[in-house]
Amino acid sequence: MAEPARSPALPATLDGHAWPAQGDWTYEDYLRLPDDGNRYEVIRGSLYVTAAPYPLHQYVLFRLNLLMGGFIVEKGLGVLLGAPMDVRLPRRIGDPVQPDLVFLRTGNQPRWEVDGSFSGIPDLAVEVLSRSTAHRDRTLKRDAYRDVGIPEYWLVDPWKRTVLIYALSDDRRRYDELCRGGEGDTVRSAVLSGLEILVGDLFPPRG
Repeated sequence: MAEPARSPALPATLDGHAWPAQGDWTYEDYLRLPDDGNRYEVIRGSLYVTAAPYPLHQYVLFRLNLLMGGFIVEKGLGVLLGAPMDVRLPRRIGDPVQPDLVFLRTGNQPRWEVDGSFSGIPDLAVEVLSRSTAHRDRTLKRDAYRDVGIPEYWLVDPWKRTVLIYALSDDRRRYDELCRGGEGDTVRSAVLSGLEILVGDLFPPRG
C-alpha cells in the first residue's frame, strides 16, 4: 500500500494504551503490535502494513535464495537473510524495515545468539514487488535505503518479469541505475562481484 497504515488496521488501543500518531512511531511501539499475520514496518516514524504475500512472490524469493544465496555460500562472502526479520536502519529512518532479502558481508552480521534484530546497514537489499507495495518499494523504501547508504538495491517485478538494480553513487547522495533486464537478459551485481543471473530463471514457466 502506498499510504501509511491507518487506525482500521489496528484496535484503537492495546493493553489500555493508544497507538502513536503517524510520524511518532518508535521501535518500542512496533514491538507492541499484535502477531496477526501482517508484516509491519516503521519508516521515518510512520507505520506501514503489508498483508501476507502471494505464492508468486514466494516463488521468486525461493529462486533468489537458490541463485543469489548459492553464489554467496560458494564464495564465502557472508549470508543472505529474508523477511520476516527486523532491520533497524541508522537515525531511525527505518525502525524497523523488513526487506524481502538482505545480504550481509562477513563481519557485518548479527550476533546470532544475542541480537533479536539487525541494527546497521545491509550491504544489499532486495524487494520483490507486489501490487500493494510496488509504489512504496520504488519510492519511500528506495529513498530510505539510499539515505542510510545501502550500496545496492534490487527491485524484482514478478508481473513484468523484470529486475532493476540500483547502485549508490560515489558521493552517496543518489541511486544510479546499475542495470535492468527482462526475460532473456542477464543482470549483474557490483556488490556481489561475479554474480550473474538470467532474469527468466527467477520466474515460473509460462503457460
